[in-house]
Amino acid sequence: MKSRKILLAITASIAAYKAAMLVRLLIKSGAEVKVIMTESAKEFITPLTLSTLSKNPVYSEFTTSKQGEWVNHVELGLWADLMLIAPATANTIAKMATGVCDNLVLATYLSAKCPVFIAPAMDLDMFAHRTTQKNLKTLESFGNIIIDAETGDLASGLTGKGRMAEPENIIAFIENKLSKNKPLKGKIALVTAGPTYENIDPVRFIGNYSSGKMGYAIAENLAEQGAEVFLVSGPTNLKINNSAIKIIDVKNAAEMYEQSVKYFKKSTIAVLSAAVADYTPTSISSNKIKKSNDSILVNLKKTKDILKQLGAIKKQNQILIGFALETDNEEKNALKKLKEKNADMIVLNSLKNKGAGFKYDTNQITIYTKKGAKIPFPLKSKQDVASDIVNQIIIEFNA
Repeated sequence: MKSRKILLAITASIAAYKAAMLVRLLIKSGAEVKVIMTESAKEFITPLTLSTLSKNPVYSEFTTSKQGEWVNHVELGLWADLMLIAPATANTIAKMATGVCDNLVLATYLSAKCPVFIAPAMDLDMFAHRTTQKNLKTLESFGNIIIDAETGDLASGLTGKGRMAEPENIIAFIENKLSKNKPLKGKIALVTAGPTYENIDPVRFIGNYSSGKMGYAIAENLAEQGAEVFLVSGPTNLKINNSAIKIIDVKNAAEMYEQSVKYFKKSTIAVLSAAVADYTPTSISSNKIKKSNDSILVNLKKTKDILKQLGAIKKQNQILIGFALETDNEEKNALKKLKEKNADMIVLNSLKNKGAGFKYDTNQITIYTKKGAKIPFPLKSKQDVASDIVNQIIIEFNA
């Protein structure tokens, strides 16, 4: 659902009260939500509630009441990546099936170019009636997707099939439907992100300025494309709300090495974007080092090379992507890393490029592939950079 534009249409059913939770869950899943409703639906839930939750105006008429401006239903239909009609009454379903267009919801439905999901809500006899079932089949024949009604207690006091699906079930249904056509469906991905902290004593460490934003954006983009993601993360303040991403928290280079090797064995994709320490103290003081001498000497030893190790055990069906953050001889060092580490792709970014590297919300990269391709990109947001990297992974799989 992340970054999708969802147009939620609400019609006059008691189940309209569930729309508040539906909007909340859609927003939480990362979607942008706009709401339209029939005039009668306002008897069951207020536009103010829905506007507050969606952070967008709610429309129910062809003109706004204050300014008298036209509400462009065509524009609404074109704006949406997905239209969801929930609840959909028997009356609205019948009108949709026959092309009746007497309110804003129906006009927008007839203008929509995106997939349309319909969640019926009505009493059991109305739902079971041959006319309603015929209308639902007609709507399916048009390419609409029906989210089947559930069985339970109804507003009439009866029990049976006709309840609108619960909001969480609607979300799960849509996500499952959308994921079937995703290019990385069935793939398992390992992503490393963030810095590592190498302890000197209980309160001090050697670290770096990595925020983890690049790796987290890649993990989210891989999940959006259908992959199951294991995100091995060093210490960051970032959060992810996506059931397709499992976060494995680590602190130092040794822990990141161990978890990366573990999850690489079950992965088809590995993107190593973490800024792993090259050196770590040879010994860690069990007590805080006191400020007594003018200087102290901290002996360091090399950490294990995660990219090199994964390259050594990589199988034919696995794609391995490394990162190179350079300050000079950028291309030479990136190509050397690509060859020596047996990677399939190296993502190069230079600290010489303004707005690239640690701490920024932007990055500028060049991708080098094992097949000899060099693909430069302009400065972009890290979310867009993640999309470029994942798109190149998809190309590699399809090549």
